[in-house]
Amino acid sequence: MLTRRSMLSTCGAGFVCANLPRAVAQSDKKVVRIVVGVPAGSLPDLIARLLAERLRLPYASTVIVENKSSPRLAVEYVKNAEPDGTVLLFTPQGAIVLFPQTSRNPTYEPLRDLTPISPTFKSMLAFNIGPGVPESVRSLPDFLAWCKTNTNGATLGTVTGGPGHFLGFMLARTAGVQLTHVPYKGGLAALQDVLGGHVAACFTFITEVMSFAGSRTLRVLAVSGSRRSQFLPDTPTLWELGYNVAWDPWTGIFAPARIEPGTLRTLSAATREVITSSEMASHVGTLGADPMFQSPEEFAATIRADIERWGPVVKASGFVAN
Repeated sequence: MLTRRSMLSTCGAGFVCANLPRAVAQSDKKVVRIVVGVPAGSLPDLIARLLAERLRLPYASTVIVENKSSPRLAVEYVKNAEPDGTVLLFTPQGAIVLFPQTSRNPTYEPLRDLTPISPTFKSMLAFNIGPGVPESVRSLPDFLAWCKTNTNGATLGTVTGGPGHFLGFMLARTAGVQLTHVPYKGGLAALQDVLGGHVAACFTFITEVMSFAGSRTLRVLAVSGSRRSQFLPDTPTLWELGYNVAWDPWTGIFAPARIEPGTLRTLSAATREVITSSEMASHVGTLGADPMFQSPEEFAATIRADIERWGPVVKASGFVAN
């Protein structure tokens, strides 16, 4: 499996010799910034850098990635930027669909303050257990049965307020078990505590568990997608196991609101060229994700549908972000 260092190297070098869309003459010094609200080296950051390497827009000579400390801060930064297409947002679904519904005083409305350009990739989550659960537990039904007789040990680690948090809530409600939520700021931290036996289970993105799949230490019991993952083909989905739960979280690219229609068309066309290329599919695949492209209109419709779908779940969970 690729290490994080080798993935970064691949992202930096893999497209250097590719046929990039033409930039303007060297006299044009505009720089496009892709603002990412996740740490460097995370899955969205790695793919943002792939995009930056390819997304040479007709009005820009350089495209760079700029990291912010949280998705919320990244959204607020881009929301307040000039709508000239030189500042773009690259963000996971949670910041657009979940956070505004979990906050007591949301500071932005996604479809009012941002212009959707396109989703770029989707990556389902894996449900994992470790040494904190007996070796005899080899399937998700086994684990849920174990939870009913071991309520004190039935803990589930997820990123607070993220997709795994609400998937866990839905799974517990559907299965009729009590799962104590253990909050984390990142999926890797939750995974490490599961591997250490400190937490029974966790939801993390597939890319974070691919190198452990098949090991005796970590047992991957299910994936969250609407169909099985090509990266873990022997692992069943939550849906096929009989639990009415399915989610393939996307990460998308946005511009500030009120962007000129011509600039939006240019951004959409450039993004389509990058996302639908065979090179992108290959590189994204090494990271456990699938490329995804939609027109701005299609993407806006997807966001509306996701907000409508997950709003009742967020409300039922009772979770409120700090």
